[in-house]
Amino acid sequence: MSRDDQYEYFLEVLSSVPTGVKRYSLEVADSIDRHFETVAVLLRETLSSAPWIPDVARPTRPPRPPPPPPMPAGLYRRAQDWVSVNRVLTAAMVASVGATGVWMYRRRRGYGKKRRARRASNGARKEVVVIAGSPSDPITRSLSLDLERRGFIVYVVVSSPDDEQLVHGESRVDIRPLNLDVADALSSEAAIDHFSRLLQTPQHAFPGAGPHTLHLAGVILIPDTTYPSGPISTIAPDLWSDSLNVKVLGTIATTQALLRPIHESRDARVLFLTPSIVASLRPPFHGPEASIVGALEAFASTLRAELRPSGVEVVQVKLGALDHSSTHSNKRQLQPSNAARADVLSWPAAARALYGRDYSALASSSPSSVRGSPMRELHNVVFDALAPPPASSHPLLGPLGWRGRASGVRHVGHGAALYALVGAWAPAGLVGWMLGVRGVPPPAAASSASDDGRAQAPEAHADAGAGTGSVEWERVEGLV
Repeated sequence: MSRDDQYEYFLEVLSSVPTGVKRYSLEVADSIDRHFETVAVLLRETLSSAPWIPDVARPTRPPRPPPPPPMPAGLYRRAQDWVSVNRVLTAAMVASVGATGVWMYRRRRGYGKKRRARRASNGARKEVVVIAGSPSDPITRSLSLDLERRGFIVYVVVSSPDDEQLVHGESRVDIRPLNLDVADALSSEAAIDHFSRLLQTPQHAFPGAGPHTLHLAGVILIPDTTYPSGPISTIAPDLWSDSLNVKVLGTIATTQALLRPIHESRDARVLFLTPSIVASLRPPFHGPEASIVGALEAFASTLRAELRPSGVEVVQVKLGALDHSSTHSNKRQLQPSNAARADVLSWPAAARALYGRDYSALASSSPSSVRGSPMRELHNVVFDALAPPPASSHPLLGPLGWRGRASGVRHVGHGAALYALVGAWAPAGLVGWMLGVRGVPPPAAASSASDDGRAQAPEAHADAGAGTGSVEWERVEGLV
């Protein structure tokens, strides 16, 4: 390196010395400032809390620095905080969602379940079901066709040649009439003797086939579902007597006649199919239905307690709204509002004034006007009640042939379980308000309406045909 190069290098080194000295000097000064600031803060805090310094000379405590703003919580953190605050609501939501999921799973599984009656070793039909109901009733007809399709031999109880002709009109070999007139004790006993011998006699499905005996799977009792309605004061005692005789006493007599083959079968099931909506809500103007269904429910409960020791199960199927469009005849029917007006026309004037408005409102809000559940739900429930449950998988009870016990009460149809819950827990006034019952009109209005009815009654009877109908319809419209 030449002398000039050494001189230039020495000058560069000398020129960088002030910059380094300046930087180091600033760092030392900043460190000293921070140290003195810390000492000053500690002194102020110590002197401000010292009790021996007067308040005038005591220095003020320096304000604390504000806390840093919280970081925004994520979705999971916010959900966790909400659950920790609303534990009861969260438990209710989880329970409702779980119950809904289980119900949907069981319903889907129930629809996909294969339901067929047991057959004999030679493939012939052996399971027998007796249906005690009117052959013209849509529920009786639908059940008989479905059970026959699933492999049962169905006997429908008939008491007249017309009913027997209706059964033969189905054109099904395994849907047969069972002549049982409970009004005639001798003929009824003879019919039961013949039916019992039929169950005990060996049958041959075809020539050369091995014999097999029939087995009574169950008896289905379907009382007539048509009931009179209206104020109790307008329903004649004869109508009450006819309804009780046909629906209550007739059902009891039929059950008594069939008890002998039921006991002989040992494991037969007895099913009672009764409407449940009116019986659960007990609304006004439905006294006959509420009374009759209540009597049938009490009879079914007593019969269940009597037959349970002998191994016979009694199941009550409470019916909600069902869709009978596939089995019901295409006869033209009145709308609920028109039928209610027609009923009101047959009442006395005083009854029309007192009950006409509430009766029409109740008829217009009747659950029967709502489209019901498909009949397939009823078919599945009836088959599950008739067929014995599978043997228990319990390691101790399963090999012994233990079988589960059937549920004593089952609900099927739109609103069956819901209305039962509402009728059991909701106040009667709330139920009436939901059905449209608003109370009796003031006495002045009722008396004026009844006076108008008495004054116009002779004129209405004097008119002919359409004139009478129009006057009465206008009066009913005014009350409604």
